[in-house]
Amino acid sequence: METNYDALINSSVDELLAKMCCKCSAHDIDRLRDAFEFAREAHKPQKRKSGEPYIIHPVNVARIIAEELELGVDPVIAAFLHDVVEDTHYTIDDIRERFGDDVAFLVGVVTKEKKDKYVQSKQVDNFRQILASMQYDVRALLIKLADRLHNMRTLSSMRPDKQMKIAGETDYFYAPLANRLGLYHVKTELENLSFQYRCPREYALLETLLAEEFESQQPSIKAFTSKIETLLAEGGIVARTEVRYRKPYSIWMKMHGIGCDFAHVDTKYYIRVIYQPIEPWSEKDTSLRIYSILTDAFKERPGSVSNYIDAPKENGYQSFQVRLLNDRGKWEELHISSERMVRNGRLGCAAERTDENIQSWLDKFNELLKEVADQEGGMDFMDGVTSSFYYDDIMVFTPKGKCIILPKGATALDFAFEIHSRIGEHAHYARINGKLCSVKTVLRRGDCIEIGTSDSVEPEPSWLDHVSTYKARKYISSHLSRRKRIDFVRCPNCHPLPGDEVIGFKNPDGSIQIHKRNCQSAIRLASQHGDSIVAVNFEEESTCVYPVRISVRAIDRYHLLSDLVDCITEKLRLSMIGLKTETADHIGVCTIDFEVHSMNELQTAMDSIAAIDGVDEVQRIDIE
Repeated sequence: METNYDALINSSVDELLAKMCCKCSAHDIDRLRDAFEFAREAHKPQKRKSGEPYIIHPVNVARIIAEELELGVDPVIAAFLHDVVEDTHYTIDDIRERFGDDVAFLVGVVTKEKKDKYVQSKQVDNFRQILASMQYDVRALLIKLADRLHNMRTLSSMRPDKQMKIAGETDYFYAPLANRLGLYHVKTELENLSFQYRCPREYALLETLLAEEFESQQPSIKAFTSKIETLLAEGGIVARTEVRYRKPYSIWMKMHGIGCDFAHVDTKYYIRVIYQPIEPWSEKDTSLRIYSILTDAFKERPGSVSNYIDAPKENGYQSFQVRLLNDRGKWEELHISSERMVRNGRLGCAAERTDENIQSWLDKFNELLKEVADQEGGMDFMDGVTSSFYYDDIMVFTPKGKCIILPKGATALDFAFEIHSRIGEHAHYARINGKLCSVKTVLRRGDCIEIGTSDSVEPEPSWLDHVSTYKARKYISSHLSRRKRIDFVRCPNCHPLPGDEVIGFKNPDGSIQIHKRNCQSAIRLASQHGDSIVAVNFEEESTCVYPVRISVRAIDRYHLLSDLVDCITEKLRLSMIGLKTETADHIGVCTIDFEVHSMNELQTAMDSIAAIDGVDEVQRIDIE
């Protein structure tokens, strides 16, 4: 049966107009319909890769702008028209004459510039153009994000190489950008769609495991949230609860960040307690009242409170967080938020659209971009930008109480360069909360840091492995002599094996570098040099072996070590390179280096080791 696209498109537009009626005049509704009809006529001959009429894409982008980001009339009109100048014979002047200067400006900003020669690549120049729009109007950036969001939602119709290119761009640039703007739901959806197309096998597995987890945990979670709602109702507080399961990408990041399997990932979900304002209490007073009621009934995990109300994250996120012990002896993560905080967390910089609020976002963002643009070599422009779009941040303090915002995972070195480049250059040691520490020490939220300096100290190459901020990396790089890059067949960071999900990139000298599809280097290359992507068939060869390292955690017992060695060398006939063991309180941790022919052989070895009596966890870890 042939799809009636006209009926579907008209129905979608009617739904959009019906939702806009409550905040628009009749004249504005006429302008919106006129923009749709204009775009439909302009794109009439064009089809999407799926075979659908192209106008379906602008309509869906307009709906995202209107319904999910809740912007006004002109941005919605611009969303209808965002591809007209780029893909049809109409010009910006045609748009201006029919829809006015504001719409023409927005369409002009999101239209890719066509050049005979690009400064770095077509992709990077497009990123630069998008960022330049921030000097003028945040709405243009939101239209671009809505455009990318719909493209990602419909990526299944593209070829695999195009999927990797677009997914790489998304994970490298668009998802961090959405996070920087406080659009948490957009950021989450973009990074998960990217993960789904880059690594479909891993994504599908985690999605299945999460569904099984949700099914098994639902009764106990329901009992816990029901008790919370009853306690708050008895305390005179109108509130509701939401259970928010983290997405596959977030779980994957946790697994690889702390080196564990799915079963050992903590906080796969969190519980929102969302309350209505209570006059004359402030939001902080209400949050503390809820905290008091709940901690009277449940044990609180010491040190688990995070007050993001007084100290919002850099992207504007606010809540009061705590962990409580449920009736089954498990710590539950709670986020206590007002309805306003939840809405602002969804809409980010677009939530409170006063002139002062928007200008504050623009000034902060443009200051960052100016700093990156003024770089003196050493770092790639896009690396500098994306490293500054923190996925998460921490607040730390100088001894005089000055607040410094740094990315999660930042070190005392990052802090030193944030204070002043000369302090960073000569950073000798740190005192963190009064305790003497290395400048490479990772900081925690709330730390008070003092940096000791020495003129004899200068940046070392190893410092680059212990900094996160653009400022620090830029300054250290400029003080280190450049070294000739060595090309490898296998990426030296992700160490792919035959059987892994891999992607190849053609180097200027004709060689092909192989990366895992989740490798950050591959994501960056795909986002900037997508045309160099090549299909690779990385097959096992009997003459090629690759060093790997695993970590085994087990209950210590007599002959445990000999059983591990026997499994690898005798049962599996693999060559062992190194072995390191540590035992404390009857728990043994073994790090084993050996050689394999493929990912399948490594997985077989890990499965065999996991079956040994007393072994609790087996994880592959990177060889540095």
